[in-house]
Amino acid sequence: MMRIGQGYDAHGWAEDDRPLVMGGVRFLGHRGLAGHSDADVVTHAVIDAILGAAGLGDIGQTFPDTGEELDGADSIEMLRQVATMIDEAGWVVVNADCTVIIDKPQIAPVKDQMEQNLSNAAGGDVTVCGKRTEGIGALGRGEGVVAIAVALVEQK
Repeated sequence: MMRIGQGYDAHGWAEDDRPLVMGGVRFLGHRGLAGHSDADVVTHAVIDAILGAAGLGDIGQTFPDTGEELDGADSIEMLRQVATMIDEAGWVVVNADCTVIIDKPQIAPVKDQMEQNLSNAAGGDVTVCGKRTEGIGALGRGEGVVAIAVALVEQK
C-alpha cells in the first residue's frame, strides 16, 4: 500500500541575528527566519508531508513549539526522528518533493546539498526546487518564505 501527504510551512524574517537555514544548509550573509526551532521552512514542509502520508499527524503535534527542548532545534535531526517514527509504524519514504518560494537567496547553488541533507535524514529521495515570486504579494515584498511539499510513503 502507498499513501501521499502534503506539507506546508511559512516563516517571516527574524528580528535577531539568527542564521538562515533551509534544507539543512546555512546561508551565510542572509537574515534568518523567525521560529521556535531553527525555522528551516523547507525541512518543516517535508516533515509535515511525510507525517501526513504515514497518518501520524503533523509537525505541531510531533514537535510542539511550546517546549524549551525544541528552542533552536536542528530541523534535519527532527526529520531523522520522523523517519524513525514512520519506520516503527511500518512505512518507508519512497520520495518527497519540496518547492520553496523565495526571491533571495537563490536555491540553485545549494540545491544538491539540500537534497542530500534531506534525503539522508528522511531515508528516501527528497528533491527541492526554488521558485521566485516575481514581486507578487507578501512574499514578493520580502515578508517571508513559504515551502510546499508532497511525500509518498510505502508500507513495508
